[in-house]
Amino acid sequence: MTNPACPTTARVDFEIWSTTATLVVTDANLLAGARAELDAELAAIELACSRFRTDSEINALLRSPGVQVELSPVLNDAMSAALRIASATSYLVDPTVAAAVIALGYDRDIRSLRTAFDAGVGIATAAARPAPGARRISHDAANRLITIPAGVGVDLGASAKPLAADRAAARIAALAGCGVLVGLGGDIAVAGQAPTGGWSVAVGDDHRSAEADPAQTVAISAGGLATSSITARRWRTAAGSRHHIIDPRTGENPEPLWRTVSVAAGSALDANAAATAAIILGGRAPAWLTAGHLPARLVGVDGTTVAIAGWPEQNAQAA
Repeated sequence: MTNPACPTTARVDFEIWSTTATLVVTDANLLAGARAELDAELAAIELACSRFRTDSEINALLRSPGVQVELSPVLNDAMSAALRIASATSYLVDPTVAAAVIALGYDRDIRSLRTAFDAGVGIATAAARPAPGARRISHDAANRLITIPAGVGVDLGASAKPLAADRAAARIAALAGCGVLVGLGGDIAVAGQAPTGGWSVAVGDDHRSAEADPAQTVAISAGGLATSSITARRWRTAAGSRHHIIDPRTGENPEPLWRTVSVAAGSALDANAAATAAIILGGRAPAWLTAGHLPARLVGVDGTTVAIAGWPEQNAQAA
Protein backbone atom coordinates (compact mmCIF):
# COMPACT_ATOMS: atom_id res chain seq x y z
CA MET A 1 0.00 0.00 0.00
CA THR A 2 3.00 2.33 0.12
CA ASN A 3 3.71 4.68 -2.77
CA PRO A 4 7.27 4.63 -4.13
CA ALA A 5 6.85 8.17 -5.45
CA CYS A 6 6.88 9.41 -1.84
CA PRO A 7 10.35 8.61 -0.43
CA THR A 8 9.57 9.59 3.18
CA THR A 9 6.60 7.25 3.48
CA ALA A 10 6.94 4.71 6.30
CA ARG A 11 4.89 1.64 7.11
CA VAL A 12 4.31 -0.92 9.85
CA ASP A 13 2.25 -4.12 9.77
CA PHE A 14 1.14 -6.22 12.72
CA GLU A 15 -1.48 -8.75 13.82
CA ILE A 16 -4.62 -7.61 15.62
CA TRP A 17 -8.07 -9.12 16.23
CA SER A 18 -7.21 -12.30 14.26
CA THR A 19 -6.45 -10.17 11.21
CA THR A 20 -3.73 -7.82 10.01
CA ALA A 21 -3.26 -4.11 10.60
CA THR A 22 -1.35 -1.73 8.36
CA LEU A 23 -0.29 1.81 9.18
CA VAL A 24 1.36 4.07 6.62
CA VAL A 25 2.34 7.71 7.12
CA THR A 26 3.81 10.19 4.66
CA ASP A 27 6.50 11.31 7.13
CA ALA A 28 8.72 8.52 8.43
CA ASN A 29 9.70 10.59 11.46
CA LEU A 30 6.10 10.42 12.69
CA LEU A 31 5.61 6.66 12.43
CA ALA A 32 6.34 5.80 16.07
CA GLY A 33 3.93 8.39 17.40
CA ALA A 34 1.30 7.38 14.85
CA ARG A 35 1.63 3.73 15.91
CA ALA A 36 1.06 4.72 19.53
CA GLU A 37 -2.11 6.59 18.59
CA LEU A 38 -3.33 3.64 16.52
CA ASP A 39 -2.68 1.22 19.38
CA ALA A 40 -4.63 3.47 21.74
CA GLU A 41 -7.59 3.66 19.36
CA LEU A 42 -7.66 -0.10 18.79
CA ALA A 43 -7.51 -0.79 22.52
CA ALA A 44 -10.40 1.59 23.17
CA ILE A 45 -12.56 0.06 20.44
CA GLU A 46 -11.83 -3.48 21.60
CA LEU A 47 -12.67 -2.75 25.22
CA ALA A 48 -15.92 -1.08 24.18
CA CYS A 49 -17.11 -3.37 21.39
CA SER A 50 -15.65 -6.89 21.53
CA ARG A 51 -18.15 -9.71 21.98
CA PHE A 52 -15.24 -12.06 22.73
CA ARG A 53 -14.17 -10.18 25.89
CA THR A 54 -16.23 -10.82 29.01
CA ASP A 55 -15.11 -7.44 30.37
CA SER A 56 -16.11 -5.44 27.29
CA GLU A 57 -18.61 -2.63 27.65
CA ILE A 58 -20.96 -4.13 25.07
CA ASN A 59 -21.16 -7.40 27.03
CA ALA A 60 -21.82 -5.51 30.25
CA LEU A 61 -24.57 -3.61 28.47
CA LEU A 62 -26.19 -6.81 27.22
CA ARG A 63 -26.30 -8.10 30.80
CA SER A 64 -28.79 -5.30 31.59
CA PRO A 65 -31.64 -5.93 29.11
CA GLY A 66 -34.50 -3.45 29.14
CA VAL A 67 -32.56 -1.01 31.34
CA GLN A 68 -31.49 2.44 30.15
CA VAL A 69 -27.68 2.61 30.34
CA GLU A 70 -25.26 5.48 29.86
CA LEU A 71 -22.59 4.68 27.29
CA SER A 72 -18.96 5.67 27.15
CA PRO A 73 -18.12 8.08 24.32
CA VAL A 74 -16.45 5.25 22.36
CA LEU A 75 -19.35 2.79 22.57
CA ASN A 76 -21.79 5.63 21.94
CA ASP A 77 -19.98 6.40 18.69
CA ALA A 78 -19.88 2.71 17.79
CA MET A 79 -23.60 2.23 18.42
CA SER A 80 -24.37 5.41 16.49
CA ALA A 81 -22.34 4.09 13.58
CA ALA A 82 -23.96 0.64 13.68
CA LEU A 83 -27.47 2.02 13.81
CA ARG A 84 -26.77 4.54 11.06
CA ILE A 85 -25.49 1.95 8.62
CA ALA A 86 -28.36 -0.36 9.53
CA SER A 87 -30.80 2.34 8.46
CA ALA A 88 -28.74 3.28 5.39
CA THR A 89 -28.73 -0.33 4.16
CA SER A 90 -32.44 -0.90 4.89
CA TYR A 91 -31.31 -3.14 7.78
CA LEU A 92 -29.34 -5.53 5.57
CA VAL A 93 -26.33 -4.77 7.78
CA ASP A 94 -27.95 -5.05 11.21
CA PRO A 95 -26.11 -5.23 14.57
CA THR A 96 -28.82 -7.43 16.11
CA VAL A 97 -27.56 -10.51 14.19
CA ALA A 98 -25.63 -11.72 17.26
CA ALA A 99 -27.84 -14.76 17.90
CA ALA A 100 -27.89 -15.60 14.18
CA VAL A 101 -24.09 -15.49 13.94
CA ILE A 102 -23.71 -17.73 16.99
CA ALA A 103 -26.37 -20.14 15.69
CA LEU A 104 -24.27 -20.66 12.55
CA GLY A 105 -21.25 -21.54 14.68
CA TYR A 106 -19.42 -18.22 14.99
CA ASP A 107 -19.33 -18.54 18.77
CA ARG A 108 -15.60 -18.00 19.26
CA ASP A 109 -12.67 -16.05 17.87
CA ILE A 110 -12.23 -16.63 14.13
CA ARG A 111 -8.72 -17.97 14.74
CA SER A 112 -10.22 -20.88 16.69
CA LEU A 113 -12.73 -21.50 13.94
CA ARG A 114 -9.96 -21.55 11.34
CA THR A 115 -8.01 -24.07 13.41
CA ALA A 116 -11.06 -26.31 13.59
CA PHE A 117 -11.66 -25.87 9.85
CA ASP A 118 -8.08 -26.82 8.98
CA ALA A 119 -8.36 -29.88 11.24
CA GLY A 120 -11.58 -30.98 9.57
CA VAL A 121 -13.57 -30.50 12.78
CA GLY A 122 -17.24 -29.56 12.35
CA ILE A 123 -18.60 -26.74 14.51
CA ALA A 124 -21.97 -27.25 16.17
CA THR A 125 -24.82 -25.10 14.86
CA ALA A 126 -28.42 -24.36 15.80
CA ALA A 127 -31.55 -23.45 13.86
CA ALA A 128 -31.30 -20.20 11.91
CA ARG A 129 -32.44 -17.16 13.85
CA PRO A 130 -33.50 -14.04 11.93
CA ALA A 131 -32.32 -10.82 13.55
CA PRO A 132 -34.87 -9.13 15.81
CA GLY A 133 -34.00 -5.82 14.17
CA ALA A 134 -32.07 -2.71 15.15
CA ARG A 135 -35.29 -0.70 15.14
CA ARG A 136 -36.00 -2.20 18.56
CA ILE A 137 -32.98 -0.47 20.12
CA SER A 138 -33.67 2.90 21.75
CA HIS A 139 -30.59 5.10 21.44
CA ASP A 140 -30.26 8.73 22.50
CA ALA A 141 -26.88 9.56 20.99
CA ALA A 142 -26.84 13.16 22.20
CA ASN A 143 -27.12 12.06 25.82
CA ARG A 144 -25.25 8.75 25.34
CA LEU A 145 -28.22 6.68 26.57
CA ILE A 146 -29.34 3.32 25.24
CA THR A 147 -31.92 0.66 26.03
CA ILE A 148 -31.62 -2.78 24.46
CA PRO A 149 -34.71 -4.98 24.94
CA ALA A 150 -34.51 -8.47 26.39
CA GLY A 151 -33.84 -11.07 23.73
CA VAL A 152 -31.91 -8.68 21.48
CA GLY A 153 -28.21 -9.43 21.09
CA VAL A 154 -25.74 -7.03 19.51
CA ASP A 155 -22.73 -7.88 17.36
CA LEU A 156 -20.71 -4.86 16.24
CA GLY A 157 -18.38 -6.91 14.07
CA ALA A 158 -19.70 -5.41 10.83
CA SER A 159 -19.02 -1.85 11.95
CA ALA A 160 -16.47 -1.62 14.78
CA LYS A 161 -13.44 -2.60 12.67
CA PRO A 162 -13.99 -0.09 9.83
CA LEU A 163 -15.01 2.53 12.40
CA ALA A 164 -11.71 1.94 14.19
CA ALA A 165 -9.85 2.48 10.92
CA ASP A 166 -11.71 5.74 10.28
CA ARG A 167 -11.25 7.02 13.82
CA ALA A 168 -7.56 6.12 13.92
CA ALA A 169 -6.77 7.67 10.53
CA ALA A 170 -8.53 10.92 11.44
CA ARG A 171 -6.93 10.99 14.90
CA ILE A 172 -3.40 10.46 13.58
CA ALA A 173 -3.77 12.95 10.73
CA ALA A 174 -5.06 15.62 13.11
CA LEU A 175 -2.28 15.10 15.65
CA ALA A 176 0.62 14.45 13.28
CA GLY A 177 -0.36 16.70 10.39
CA CYS A 178 0.66 14.14 7.76
CA GLY A 179 -1.05 11.79 5.34
CA VAL A 180 -2.20 8.55 6.94
CA LEU A 181 -3.50 5.18 5.78
CA VAL A 182 -4.92 2.70 8.27
CA GLY A 183 -5.87 -0.78 7.09
CA LEU A 184 -7.62 -3.29 9.35
CA GLY A 185 -8.22 -6.48 7.48
CA GLY A 186 -10.08 -5.50 4.33
CA ASP A 187 -11.11 -2.08 5.69
CA ILE A 188 -8.93 0.87 4.67
CA ALA A 189 -9.27 4.50 5.75
CA VAL A 190 -7.11 7.43 4.68
CA ALA A 191 -6.84 10.95 6.05
CA GLY A 192 -4.65 14.01 5.63
CA GLN A 193 -2.71 14.83 2.47
CA ALA A 194 -2.37 11.77 0.24
CA PRO A 195 0.91 10.99 -1.54
CA THR A 196 1.24 12.11 -5.16
CA GLY A 197 -1.02 9.84 -7.21
CA GLY A 198 -2.97 8.72 -4.17
CA TRP A 199 -2.67 5.68 -1.94
CA SER A 200 -2.15 2.50 -3.96
CA VAL A 201 -4.36 -0.31 -2.70
CA ALA A 202 -4.17 -3.94 -3.80
CA VAL A 203 -7.58 -5.60 -4.11
CA GLY A 204 -8.28 -9.33 -3.93
CA ASP A 205 -10.37 -12.05 -2.30
CA ASP A 206 -8.18 -12.12 0.82
CA HIS A 207 -6.41 -9.05 2.16
CA ARG A 208 -3.55 -11.22 3.47
CA SER A 209 -2.51 -12.26 -0.03
CA ALA A 210 -3.76 -9.34 -2.09
CA GLU A 211 -0.50 -7.37 -2.12
CA ALA A 212 1.60 -10.34 -3.16
CA ASP A 213 -0.87 -11.38 -5.84
CA PRO A 214 -3.34 -8.55 -6.47
CA ALA A 215 -6.41 -9.08 -8.59
CA GLN A 216 -6.27 -5.34 -9.21
CA THR A 217 -4.55 -2.24 -7.87
CA VAL A 218 -6.44 1.03 -7.51
CA ALA A 219 -5.71 4.37 -5.87
CA ILE A 220 -7.69 6.46 -3.41
CA SER A 221 -6.92 9.91 -2.07
CA ALA A 222 -9.66 10.34 0.54
CA GLY A 223 -12.34 8.39 2.39
CA GLY A 224 -12.17 4.64 2.52
CA LEU A 225 -12.17 1.39 0.62
CA ALA A 226 -13.42 -1.94 1.92
CA THR A 227 -13.59 -5.49 0.64
CA SER A 228 -16.07 -8.05 1.92
CA SER A 229 -15.63 -11.68 0.94
CA ILE A 230 -17.15 -15.05 1.70
CA THR A 231 -13.87 -16.85 1.02
CA ALA A 232 -11.70 -16.03 4.05
CA ARG A 233 -13.76 -16.19 7.26
CA ARG A 234 -15.17 -19.69 6.86
CA TRP A 235 -15.68 -22.68 9.15
CA ARG A 236 -16.91 -26.23 8.83
CA THR A 237 -20.25 -27.46 10.23
CA ALA A 238 -22.32 -30.62 9.89
CA ALA A 239 -24.43 -28.73 7.34
CA GLY A 240 -21.39 -27.72 5.29
CA SER A 241 -19.08 -24.71 5.14
CA ARG A 242 -20.34 -21.44 6.61
CA HIS A 243 -19.05 -17.87 6.55
CA HIS A 244 -19.45 -14.67 8.57
CA ILE A 245 -21.84 -12.70 6.36
CA ILE A 246 -25.42 -13.14 7.57
CA ASP A 247 -28.68 -12.08 5.93
CA PRO A 248 -30.51 -10.66 8.97
CA ARG A 249 -33.87 -11.39 7.34
CA THR A 250 -33.25 -15.15 7.45
CA GLY A 251 -30.37 -15.68 9.87
CA GLU A 252 -28.61 -17.66 7.14
CA ASN A 253 -25.72 -17.04 4.82
CA PRO A 254 -27.04 -15.30 1.69
CA GLU A 255 -27.43 -17.24 -1.53
CA PRO A 256 -23.92 -17.37 -3.05
CA LEU A 257 -23.68 -15.05 -6.03
CA TRP A 258 -20.75 -12.75 -5.19
CA ARG A 259 -17.65 -14.16 -3.53
CA THR A 260 -16.02 -10.72 -3.10
CA VAL A 261 -17.21 -7.12 -3.27
CA SER A 262 -14.95 -4.07 -2.98
CA VAL A 263 -16.42 -0.57 -2.56
CA ALA A 264 -14.97 2.93 -2.34
CA ALA A 265 -16.90 5.44 -0.22
CA GLY A 266 -16.55 8.48 2.00
CA SER A 267 -15.32 6.31 4.88
CA ALA A 268 -14.20 2.77 5.58
CA LEU A 269 -17.39 2.32 7.61
CA ASP A 270 -19.64 3.24 4.70
CA ALA A 271 -17.56 1.23 2.23
CA ASN A 272 -17.70 -1.88 4.42
CA ALA A 273 -21.45 -1.55 4.95
CA ALA A 274 -22.06 -1.22 1.22
CA ALA A 275 -19.80 -4.17 0.35
CA THR A 276 -21.50 -6.39 2.93
CA ALA A 277 -24.98 -5.33 1.85
CA ALA A 278 -24.06 -6.05 -1.77
CA ILE A 279 -23.16 -9.66 -0.97
CA ILE A 280 -26.50 -10.05 0.80
CA LEU A 281 -28.42 -8.36 -2.04
CA GLY A 282 -27.03 -10.73 -4.66
CA GLY A 283 -28.41 -9.92 -8.10
CA ARG A 284 -29.84 -6.58 -6.93
CA ALA A 285 -26.44 -5.33 -5.78
CA PRO A 286 -25.16 -3.66 -8.99
CA ALA A 287 -28.28 -1.49 -9.34
CA TRP A 288 -28.26 -0.66 -5.62
CA LEU A 289 -24.60 0.38 -5.65
CA THR A 290 -25.06 2.38 -8.85
CA ALA A 291 -28.04 4.23 -7.37
CA GLY A 292 -25.87 5.10 -4.36
CA HIS A 293 -23.01 6.33 -6.62
CA LEU A 294 -20.67 3.87 -4.95
CA PRO A 295 -17.77 2.69 -7.15
CA ALA A 296 -17.52 -1.07 -6.73
CA ARG A 297 -15.91 -4.23 -8.02
CA LEU A 298 -17.98 -7.40 -7.69
CA VAL A 299 -16.53 -10.85 -8.27
CA GLY A 300 -18.96 -13.70 -8.79
CA VAL A 301 -18.50 -17.17 -7.39
CA ASP A 302 -17.71 -18.20 -10.98
CA GLY A 303 -14.93 -15.59 -11.21
CA THR A 304 -16.85 -13.13 -13.38
CA THR A 305 -15.90 -9.54 -12.50
CA VAL A 306 -18.21 -6.53 -12.73
CA ALA A 307 -16.98 -2.93 -12.27
CA ILE A 308 -19.66 -0.30 -11.70
CA ALA A 309 -20.23 3.35 -10.81
CA GLY A 310 -16.80 4.54 -11.91
CA TRP A 311 -14.67 1.71 -10.53
CA PRO A 312 -11.70 1.44 -12.96
CA GLU A 313 -11.46 -1.37 -15.43
CA GLN A 314 -9.36 -4.37 -14.44
CA ASN A 315 -5.99 -3.11 -15.64
CA ALA A 316 -6.55 0.59 -14.96
CA GLN A 317 -5.65 2.64 -11.91
CA ALA A 318 -7.68 5.68 -10.90
CA ALA A 319 -8.14 7.84 -7.84
